[in-house]
Amino acid sequence: MATLTFTWHGLSCFRILAKTDTDEVAIVTDPFAPEMGVKLPRNLTAQIVTLSHEHLGHGAAEQVGGEPFVIRGPGEYEVKDVFVYGIPSGHGAPKGKKEGPNTLYRFEIGDLSIAHLGDIGHPLTDLELDRLEDIDVLLVPVGGQGSTIGADEAVKIVNRLEPRVVIPMHYADADIKLKLDSADTFFREVGGTAEKVEKLKISRKDLPQDSTAFYQFTRS
Repeated sequence: MATLTFTWHGLSCFRILAKTDTDEVAIVTDPFAPEMGVKLPRNLTAQIVTLSHEHLGHGAAEQVGGEPFVIRGPGEYEVKDVFVYGIPSGHGAPKGKKEGPNTLYRFEIGDLSIAHLGDIGHPLTDLELDRLEDIDVLLVPVGGQGSTIGADEAVKIVNRLEPRVVIPMHYADADIKLKLDSADTFFREVGGTAEKVEKLKISRKDLPQDSTAFYQFTRS
């Protein structure tokens, strides 16, 4: 059994506090540097940090305290009963030809699974879809503008993976120094209504059974 508490700090950066029957572990995804226009909390700590690629907006592991185990790319990892699978993909232009590689991450924590798609810039391949099947929570970029996939491709990924919970990320924010589309564009495309939250706590019993729940975070 696991309980996950999500907090969003902007772009693709989440802190996920995972509590299982035997342990508690904090994960931070894609921490960014102050040059992006927003500063991460001074007291941000974790035991695990994942970086989708080496860029100021996604690869600033030094911004996270607590001497975390830092995962910088594809592979299989186990840290404090958390299983992390890094899956190679492309960033920016289709197949990553313009801006290099991106790593998708799948987290298996107790009885829950999460996919974080980083800065993916192309439709998921059959192999990537296979590696991400049966996920419970999908963290997907929607901002487009050449940085990642946009709303239309994000909707296709949601429809293919059929997660129980969808959380968009990497979209326009007044303080972020990137030109990106808004999250509203994604919600219009997907035809879903988002519940707006500051934090989100999820356990297996909270997951919708026959539908998908959408959430939009207030940046912390």
